[in-house]
Amino acid sequence: QVRLVESGGGLVQAGGSLRLSCVASGRIVSVNFMRWYRQQTLGNERELVATIAPNGATIYSSGVKGRFTISRDDVKKTLYLQMNALEPEDTGVYYCNAEIRDYSSITGSDYWGQGTQVTVSS
Repeated sequence: QVRLVESGGGLVQAGGSLRLSCVASGRIVSVNFMRWYRQQTLGNERELVATIAPNGATIYSSGVKGRFTISRDDVKKTLYLQMNALEPEDTGVYYCNAEIRDYSSITGSDYWGQGTQVTVSS
């Protein structure tokens, strides 16, 4: 069974930094694209924040570009999000998402973590 577990959220003042981590576990064959989403208001859609390809190429939403950095360690099967210059508008629940192929399947599936709360105070 593949699992994604996030950590690193918390309360920080505006202008501060946090680093989120997401560890994938299970009988994993390969990990394709990995992404961070956030949900700023309960019931709203999740917003795509950043994407990283298997080759390390990255894409960011316009609201975080220049402040956030997504990275991955494929040996540790871990996804990271370094968040700097945080703003109150960055408050929300952050979810990691990954396309993962495990030993039970010849195709990949989409997996989600449980989310980690980030709160930025003004």
